[in-house]
Amino acid sequence: MEYKESTLTKKDYMKASLRSYFLQNGFNYNSYQGTGYAFIIYPALKKIYKNEPDELKEALGGNIEFYNTNPHMVPFITSLQLAMLDHGEDVDDARSIKMALMGPMAGIGDSIAQFGLAPLFSTVCAGLAMEGLILGPILFLVAMIGGMLAIKVAMGYIGFKLGTSVIDTLSKQIAKISEAANIIGVTVISGLAVNFVKANIALEYTTTLETGENQVIAFQTILDQILPNLLPALITILVYILIKKYNWSTYKLIGLLLVAGIALSALGILG
Repeated sequence: MEYKESTLTKKDYMKASLRSYFLQNGFNYNSYQGTGYAFIIYPALKKIYKNEPDELKEALGGNIEFYNTNPHMVPFITSLQLAMLDHGEDVDDARSIKMALMGPMAGIGDSIAQFGLAPLFSTVCAGLAMEGLILGPILFLVAMIGGMLAIKVAMGYIGFKLGTSVIDTLSKQIAKISEAANIIGVTVISGLAVNFVKANIALEYTTTLETGENQVIAFQTILDQILPNLLPALITILVYILIKKYNWSTYKLIGLLLVAGIALSALGILG
């Protein structure tokens, strides 16, 4: 795509930020927040690709995919992505930036909302309620709702300003930035795979030592000495191939893993 003048206005970015309240409405176990994310940016995409139905279809279809981040931080991501698309950047490059920001923004948002504002407001308002102020619980709700709204709006504005300024100065480097974002995304997914995918080989055998004592040797121990976390990595790769090459849905994958896990555990292969 070639660089083009902006089509979206600040009002469009604000509208997308407020539509982020609907992020969880389309939640499902196939794409998580994917449908809701596409819903958020749909009006802006229609404006960007007003006379380009094929480009609109490509841009929208590319966002109905697995996504999972903090709802309060998503305006930052949508504004940044929309700014890139509005300036004519490639859809795949914008998607790479979007996917790379999913994990970091989720961590920041969770820390602010769950470990920052919520404990602060609940402590203050609970103290007021214990002192006899019946409006304590209401004040907590008002403070939380107002605080989250302020964060959404601020994140949307920051994403808009950052997106437009970065694109103006680094438009020729977007492809490299996108490649770096892909590397970050793969690194994060790899770390999650070996930490959250749990699979251990239960097979073991007994050998007799020269002293006459029996020693039990587990295959999993040997495998970990050769290449730690190999089994979780192989399972993750298998799932990736089934999704990417054969278009398996999440429900089919869950069914396969559930049946295979039960069967292999019953046979004593997995522990």
